[in-house]
Amino acid sequence: MDTLSLCTAESFEQVMQSYMPMVYRIAFARLADRSDAEDVTQDVFLRYFRAGITYNNEEHRKAWLIRCAVNCALNVAGSAWNRHKADGAELEKMLLPENEQAQPGCEEQFEQTERRLSVMKAVMKLPDKYRTVIHLFYFEDMSVAQISQALGAGESTVKSQLSRARKLLKPLLAEFADISGEVVF
Repeated sequence: MDTLSLCTAESFEQVMQSYMPMVYRIAFARLADRSDAEDVTQDVFLRYFRAGITYNNEEHRKAWLIRCAVNCALNVAGSAWNRHKADGAELEKMLLPENEQAQPGCEEQFEQTERRLSVMKAVMKLPDKYRTVIHLFYFEDMSVAQISQALGAGESTVKSQLSRARKLLKPLLAEFADISGEVVF
């Protein structure tokens, strides 16, 4: 069995390039603040570098990074500063990377961007525990089993959180419902 470890600066750089976007998205989904998400991302990779853990496979490394990102985001969210900080006023600017901004004159892309922004706003209104499972399931394409392992929660807990989150999202995304009432994207 091959094991993966942090042997060289090159491998650390490769891990950062591969996983930094995912770690940032997880932190942002939890915190809804760009600078806090950036701080958490830095903290996660600093912990990764210091830990020097040997991984059984790439999935083990990914699970460790996800778990660390969730825990670090929870720590930041629970800090006294963040409990009293105003909600992100720049949410619209922060939700989409610069390269995904709508191009002038392209109505279809504008509609897709507006739809994505509406969905992200709705997800950001969810309580933290629901926002995290929704993000991991839909945006990171993780299975219930993978989410369960990454969060240290039972699969039934993850399934019920996903179900409750979908129920909470349904009225928030009513504008995207078809004739039968199903939300479509």
